[in-house]
Amino acid sequence: MRLPVVQGEGKVCSLGEAIRKRVEKGMSINVAGRSGSVLNQSAGEEGMSKNKLAGIIPACVIVVSAVIVVIAFHPWRPPISSPVYSLSVGISPSGAGSVFLSPSGGEYDADAQVTVTATPAVGYRFVNWTGDVGTVADVNSASAVIWMNDDYSITANFALEVAEITDWYDLDAVRDDLGGSYLLMNDLDSTVAGYVELASKTANDRKGWEPIGTSSDGFTGSFNGQGHEIRDLFINRPGQGYVGLFARVSWIHPSENGGLIENIGVVQADVTGGAVVGVLVGHNGGIVNNSYSICSVAGDGWFVGGLVGYDDGGLVSNSYCSGNVTGTYHVGGLVGRIEGKRTVREGNVRNCYSASSVTGDTRVGGLVGSTYSDVGVSNSYSTGSATGRRWIGGLVAENYGGNVSNSYSTGNVTGRDYSGYIGGLVALNLWGNISNCYSTGTVNGKAPVGGLVGDNSGGTVNNSFWDTETSGQATSDGGIGKTTNELKNITTFTGAGWNIVAVASTDIGNPPYIWNIVDGQTYPFLSWQP
Repeated sequence: MRLPVVQGEGKVCSLGEAIRKRVEKGMSINVAGRSGSVLNQSAGEEGMSKNKLAGIIPACVIVVSAVIVVIAFHPWRPPISSPVYSLSVGISPSGAGSVFLSPSGGEYDADAQVTVTATPAVGYRFVNWTGDVGTVADVNSASAVIWMNDDYSITANFALEVAEITDWYDLDAVRDDLGGSYLLMNDLDSTVAGYVELASKTANDRKGWEPIGTSSDGFTGSFNGQGHEIRDLFINRPGQGYVGLFARVSWIHPSENGGLIENIGVVQADVTGGAVVGVLVGHNGGIVNNSYSICSVAGDGWFVGGLVGYDDGGLVSNSYCSGNVTGTYHVGGLVGRIEGKRTVREGNVRNCYSASSVTGDTRVGGLVGSTYSDVGVSNSYSTGSATGRRWIGGLVAENYGGNVSNSYSTGNVTGRDYSGYIGGLVALNLWGNISNCYSTGTVNGKAPVGGLVGDNSGGTVNNSFWDTETSGQATSDGGIGKTTNELKNITTFTGAGWNIVAVASTDIGNPPYIWNIVDGQTYPFLSWQP
């Protein structure tokens, strides 16, 4: 039996006011509301089908037993529509990766949270998000959350795991991804594409090369020169701080090494800046290894070096510099200043040398201008001259709480002022330590002069010597004066406990020992040196 259509009055009915019909098992009723009504509920025995009704579209209630069926209606109201926003995603470069949206779809209600996840393709790595990223907490995270309050368009940027550099344009692009990994595939010079626009005397309004990175945003990736050279680099930025091929190489975290620059030579470079100036790196908090510069570098401020201007908690190793270095304060043939950060790691110069001619005003050193706090200069030497007004040293001008060991200097040292100190190896050893070192260069100055150390205040000088004949100095505030012949005799050094062995010639080294000597013919030299 089929009952006729039952219609409500188009208003919300309580159960007491509802339309009631007694039906029998197996019967069905068609339910339709008047235009503007919606089925609110149908109540009956468990198992009864219940369907909502929109407008006048009928709904069917299947009766599974003889019961009273209650049907109620309420006025139909159109749903309140909320804004719907679109999210479009791009990938750069094309094919470098993919992006997954959760929830998927690309269109979302207002205030919806959408998680975007970037996955690099093989050989690529994620770099960052760009575009409409105002609601993204960390644009450098491969997984980010976007709050949908507008139509947004974002791009997932990827880069090669190791980017190859073949011209000046590629080198310039390093600044766009300071955490990337790079390989220099060939020498760069004035004949290679991009030189005129980027690194010549006419580039950048005649300022030449723009240093990679800034004082606050340094390079944290890796740069491997693979033994190649960068030639003809020109930088003319007087008064500007953080100047060099790289403005800054940064440390990342106390447990990590930070940026790495290695196996690169910068040759025929002409670099001028203000403070924190080095041909390769202005400010180093990472690692510079197996690198060199042959250059002319000048700074009109503090911390100027032939390779690195300021080493701040970093490491410079197996590197050298040759050329002319000119600055004002804290000027060094290789590094202007090295300083340690106790919470990071000790700054060091190891297995390095300078053949630079160094000129400055105060704290001028043949290798390092000054050291400060828990740093070390070890297994290193200087052969170039150091000239300035006061506090001038053949190897290090001022050793403030640092350690200078197994190192030597042979360059001439000249000071022009009556104040300050002049030393063949170190001008001022202030609470520092000097051990197993020597100097042979001529030492001249108006201020207090020492053949090895100009002034030793609160520091120690152990098992170290200077040549009284070649230096022209009979005294020193620390160290032991020896004749030239004595300094070419191995017994002078074995008696002082040096790690030294005699070899047949300077061409045949004995690396297990720190020092080698051709007994009776040469001064000691470091077993690693060329």
